[in-house]
Parts: sequence; C-alpha cells; structure tokens
Amino acid sequence: MTRTVKTPVEQSAGAQKLHRGLGKRHVKLIAIGGAIGTGLFMGTGKTIAVSGTSIILTYLLIGFFAFMVMRAMGELLLTKLDYRTFADFVADYLGEKASYFLGWTYWMSWVVSCIADVVVCGGYIQYWFPDVSLWFTALSLLGLICLCNFCSVRLFGETEFWFAMIKVVAIVALIIVGVGMVFVGWTSPNGVTASVRHLTDPEVFLPNGMFGFLAGFQIAIFSFTGIELVGTVTAETKEPEKVLPKAINTIPIRIIIFYVLSIMCIIAVTSWQNISPEVSPFVTLFALAGLPAAAAVINFVALTSAMSSANSGLYACTRMLYGLSTEKLAHGKFAQLSVSSAVPIFSLIFSVICMASGVFLLFIVPNVMKLFTIVSTVAAIMVIYSWAMILIAYLAYRKKRPDLHKISIYKMPMGIPMTWCTLIFFAFTVVIMVFDYDTRVALYGTPIWFVILEVLWRMRKSRKQHATEERVVN
Repeated sequence: MTRTVKTPVEQSAGAQKLHRGLGKRHVKLIAIGGAIGTGLFMGTGKTIAVSGTSIILTYLLIGFFAFMVMRAMGELLLTKLDYRTFADFVADYLGEKASYFLGWTYWMSWVVSCIADVVVCGGYIQYWFPDVSLWFTALSLLGLICLCNFCSVRLFGETEFWFAMIKVVAIVALIIVGVGMVFVGWTSPNGVTASVRHLTDPEVFLPNGMFGFLAGFQIAIFSFTGIELVGTVTAETKEPEKVLPKAINTIPIRIIIFYVLSIMCIIAVTSWQNISPEVSPFVTLFALAGLPAAAAVINFVALTSAMSSANSGLYACTRMLYGLSTEKLAHGKFAQLSVSSAVPIFSLIFSVICMASGVFLLFIVPNVMKLFTIVSTVAAIMVIYSWAMILIAYLAYRKKRPDLHKISIYKMPMGIPMTWCTLIFFAFTVVIMVFDYDTRVALYGTPIWFVILEVLWRMRKSRKQHATEERVVN
C-alpha cells in the first residue's frame, strides 16, 4: 500500500517549512556543479596514470549509467511533488527500513565526501603556502562553508552558482587553450610537443592492461558524486516540474564537455608519460607549457571546485537529515528550522561536527592523495548504494503503480531493461575495487557502516515496540 507523504509543515511542530528560494539559474548551475566534482580536478591525474587514454571511455561509460539513474529519479520525483528527496519515494515503494538505510547512508556518503573535499582544499592552499597546516586549513574552510549554509538557501544557491560558474569558465578556457596549443604545435620547456598523436598512440590506451582500465572506475564514480543533488533541491525549487527535467537532460552534454574534452586536451598537450598521479593535471598542464601564473589560476579554480563540492555536500547532508527527522527516522531536533532563514539548524551543526572530526584522519594518513583515495572510495561505494536504491525503487514503482508511469511526462528511456543493466554495471564496479590495495581497504571497511545501521534500526524498532506496549497497558 502506498503511504501518503505529508508536507514538512504537517510533520514538524512549528508552522515553518523549507523555502522554495532556488530559481532556475540556481538549479541549473547546481546541476552543472554537481557534475564537476573534486575527482575531476584532483583524481584525474591518478586515473590517467593507471588507465591511459582509456579513461575517456571510463568517463563515458559511468556518465551514461549515472544519467540513467538521474532519469529514473526524475520520473519518480515528478510523480508526487510532495517528495522532498529520493528517500521519500524509496520509503513509499520499498518501505521504512529501506528509507532509513538509504537516508543515513546518503548522509554519511556526503560527510565522507566533504572530508575528502576539505582535505583536498588544504592541499591546494599548500600550493601557495606550503608551511600551513593541512588540518587547520581544512577546518577553517569547513567553517566558512558552514556559514554559507547557515544563512539561507538563497545564499547557498548564490554561492554555488558562482562556484559552478568559475569551474565552467575555467574548463572551457582550458579546452580552448588546449586546442590552440595542439593546433600550433606548442612545445613546452621540457621538449613535449602538443599533438593529437598523444591520444591516438595505441601504447597508451591500456598502458597497465585491463586492470589499469578498471582501476580508473573508482575515482571516476567519485567525480560524479553530487550529480544526484538536483534530487535533493526539489523541495526548495520553484516550478520543479519544469526545472528538474531540463537540469537532468543536459547531463550528457556536460559530461562530454567537462570530462571528455578536458581530459583529451590534457593528454594531447602534456602526453601521458608526463602526467603525475600525485598532482592535479589541470595545474601541471599550464606549468609544463611554461605558464606558471596560469597554473596558479587553475589551482585556484580547483580549490573553488573542491569548496563547491563540500558546499553542496553540506547542503545535501542537512536536507537529508531533515527529511529523516520529519519521517521519524532521526531525532526530532534535526527537523527544527532556524527562525530567520528556515535552515535545518541542528542538522547543519551535527553534520559539520561529524565532518570536522573526520578531518583529523590527516594525523593517521598524512599523505593527501592516499587519504583522498581511501576516503573517496568509501564515498563512492555509498553513492553506488544510494543510486542502486533509487533504481530498485523505480522497479517497485513500475510494478506497483503502472498507472502513474503511463501518465508520466518524464519517462525513463527503456525503463525496466535499462534499470537492470545499470544495476549490473554498478555491481561490477564494486567488485573491481578488490583489485587495488587502497580501494580494497575502503571496500572491506564499508560493511561496518551497514552493520551499525542494522543494530541501530533494531534498537529503534525495539524501543518503538516497547513504547507501544506501555501505551496499551496504561
């Protein structure tokens, strides 16, 4: 039986609800920003180093299946505009426990992602200030992002709008400059000539064999973390039935421009042999070309990209925790909104505290790239789980509510068959993480989280049952 989803105003004690303060331009740029994650700037060097030019195929593959997830999510969200996040329709079609696991796992995935993002921010700042402590820088930036989310959803939208705009302008500029360098046959100070031959050389397509190709999947998936963010802003978006489809439909072209073309330019200008797995290739491209000032600008862009991802992540954390609370799946305090700006204040504070505690992992793993790989793998696994739950909910929706699918104005292409293909692909991406040491460590540790959730769920269920029995007795 399908439950009726109550609006936030019906579920919370006060008369407040989330404000629809995000306009079309905010959602459009939030969607673009979500498609350009930290993994593109920080992790691309490692993926190119292990995968060679086959990394282009990796991003196309993962981008295609991520787009299918977004189409399934879009169809489900638009069947009932009362849905605040995808956890709501998962509760409708898969039950309360599934929503509990999804909501908390998605929340944790963003907590972990934000830890990776602010750590990377510290690494970028060390480009200019090598003596500054990483953990101090990371905590300071986290405080700044918290302030942006604290004021109002409109301020968050404006901040994310300009963060995303900087990323877009920088990547388009990089592509234009890269194409120009190839066209004129630019030769860097170390003797590397920009050429399309760096892309077509068969020896660098799979330089480390098939395992090298598969090893690139983890960072590529992490790069797309946040692409589903458009599904968490629905409750605060004006005219979601118009804005959401447009935001989702432009994902393929964004993947081609921001990932495929930028990576092609990087490899064509620098050559595969000169790409370091420890440094952002966006920075090294201009450094190799003898333009250190431009490299500093790109480093700034990479810094804003990481801050953008952390900013979006904190927003997603607070709204997911708010949604869990209104559904009685988290403490009631997390549903309390600030008086002036209608921001879930306790959800925000709790999420920031959890992120700040994770920053101190730098004392255990001081190497930024190594810590980034481990933490981003955990985040990628949790994101895959969240995407899979969206797809499973879609299958349940098609089975239980064919009437809604029939009248849907935004149907998922190839529906059920494509959903199964996407689920199989994501299962494959998890399995291949076994073959790399850093990703294997994260993969083996992630099940602990689901064990904790199972224990907490049973404790919650036991308390609820005990309270019901007491009421009956009294």
